[in-house]
Amino acid sequence: MGTAIQVELWSEDRAQAEAAMAAVIAEMHRIDAAMSPHKATSELSRINREASARPVPLSEEMFGLLTRALHFSALSDGAFDVTFASAGQLYDYRAGVGPNDAALEVARTLIGWRGLLLQPDTRSVRFARHGMRIDLGGFAKGHAVDNGIAILRRHGIAHAMVSAGGDSHVLGDRRGRPWTIGVRDPRREGEMVAVLPLEDVAISTSGDYERFFERDGVRHHHLIDPRTGQSARGVRSVTILADDGLTSEALSKCVFVMGWERGLRFIESQPGVDAVVVDADGGLHYSSGLLNQTDGRAQ
Repeated sequence: MGTAIQVELWSEDRAQAEAAMAAVIAEMHRIDAAMSPHKATSELSRINREASARPVPLSEEMFGLLTRALHFSALSDGAFDVTFASAGQLYDYRAGVGPNDAALEVARTLIGWRGLLLQPDTRSVRFARHGMRIDLGGFAKGHAVDNGIAILRRHGIAHAMVSAGGDSHVLGDRRGRPWTIGVRDPRREGEMVAVLPLEDVAISTSGDYERFFERDGVRHHHLIDPRTGQSARGVRSVTILADDGLTSEALSKCVFVMGWERGLRFIESQPGVDAVVVDADGGLHYSSGLLNQTDGRAQ
């Protein structure tokens, strides 16, 4: 998944702990093998190769994820859209290369979540337009940390944290104390804009500092606005707290694309969800649940 995986847990039985951690890491490798856009043998790559020509049969897991993707697209009026990959594939952030105007215009015509056609009766997917592509980077890591926590529960673990890059899911507390996760300052490495004490919750941060290059004073990063095929400009980072990591990661992308004002109004309409947003000028904004400390998860 192009990121570091961390598992921290407490157990009185070392063998139990090691077996549980190994099972989580094995699950991460399994998800990467199925959902990586960079592995030709992945289920995702097969979809991108074949779905323009014919319906592609899906695993139950992939069908469920694409169903959730369409749910988040409809919920956010298209701010979340896995078909952004039609433009996203044109950027090479390590090399500092982006598409020219002509290539971007072609790619934009291929973006649109309504062109992702799921067929429940055959559990398959096809693309409405030739050349469409999808990418699950918008919430696959959140799905992975959720699965990791589920595995730890099955192994009898009651206190744990599983992290994949900017996505974490915590189980229980840290044996009498909350888990603490810092929200990074998007422009000052090593500094935090907030520290959140957490129990039994998922947290995801999307930031414009993760993968980017700068050209003529403009930062081009990997969080693509599906409407333009270019980097979203309204905020620097979005952190979401929710019951599960798939939701927290997907909603972090929604808010990033929406911008902080519309994004926070959107979050206020979602029960059990909170947000911390750093806007394009470095201003810090919280959802009302965090401001009022009503849920005991932040201070």
